[in-house]
Amino acid sequence: MLNLQTLRSSLIVSCQAYPGEPMRDPQTTAQVAQSAVIGGAAAVRVQGLSDIARVRSAVEVPIIGLWKDGHDGVFITPTLHHALACAGAGAHIVALDGTRRERPDGLSLAQTIASVHEGSNALVMADCGSAADAVAAAEAGADIIGTTLAGYTGERPKTDGPDLELLAEIAALDLGLPLIAEGRIHTPAQGRAALDAGAFAVVVGTAITHPATITGWFADALAP
Repeated sequence: MLNLQTLRSSLIVSCQAYPGEPMRDPQTTAQVAQSAVIGGAAAVRVQGLSDIARVRSAVEVPIIGLWKDGHDGVFITPTLHHALACAGAGAHIVALDGTRRERPDGLSLAQTIASVHEGSNALVMADCGSAADAVAAAEAGADIIGTTLAGYTGERPKTDGPDLELLAEIAALDLGLPLIAEGRIHTPAQGRAALDAGAFAVVVGTAITHPATITGWFADALAP
């Protein structure tokens, strides 16, 4: 099983493209992941079964796999079926909605995590939106806590950058689990700030792997 200590203070790159975009292709995702690893990524986060499988064959670093199904509510690896499929596709860590909201299949978060542990060798990353989510996810048996959903569940305002206040709050709880910062980390300085706030590791996606958004930032800045 994966030794999570190898990811301490590391950069994890989220390699995802939105549906309908030119880069939305498993081979392209794998090439982006390879490039990220060359640049120093210690792990990658990948969405979709085909993408997970292709990336697994392309890189040797750990893969955090997820399956987005829908756009609202619980849609990040929303059911046990989705979670086991991600593990089966090659994810070393399965990222799933780790909030206290009702899950579509009616299972509790604890039941889902236990079944992933029993049915695969994968660890579970709980994508949380608040400190209360983090506590509940730790009690449910999660292996990793992430701040992925901070600002998206209605419990906290959406910050311009990473929610450093939430990171510090969860870190102070000393839950005994790696705390991964994710969400709106757009600069190296923000990544460093996330570590300083108590993060175990940092996930960066858009600012590294989404050309359309990055181009838009520059275009907006240069607009008259």
